[in-house]
Amino acid sequence: MPQIELASLDALADWLDRPVPPSQWLTITQERIDEFAHATGDDQWIHIDPERASAESPFGATVAHGFLTLSLLSRIMSDTVQIHGVRMGVN
Repeated sequence: MPQIELASLDALADWLDRPVPPSQWLTITQERIDEFAHATGDDQWIHIDPERASAESPFGATVAHGFLTLSLLSRIMSDTVQIHGVRMGVN
């Protein structure tokens, strides 16, 4: 259930400069990263090669794509905010 319920889209303006509550936890698996790499053609080793990333990356493991993280904003929004009276939303 969303943590913020707004009566209308106009009420969203009242949330400018205010923090949004955290969303539900979402585990980003290597499988999800690999699928995103396949879908976007971004198959850099830092994302899809756990062995090489473990040995050569300063992070010690693979790293999710920045655009994968960004694309999850629609999921985060649906976890945290519900705006009543909206028939359809478009990213």
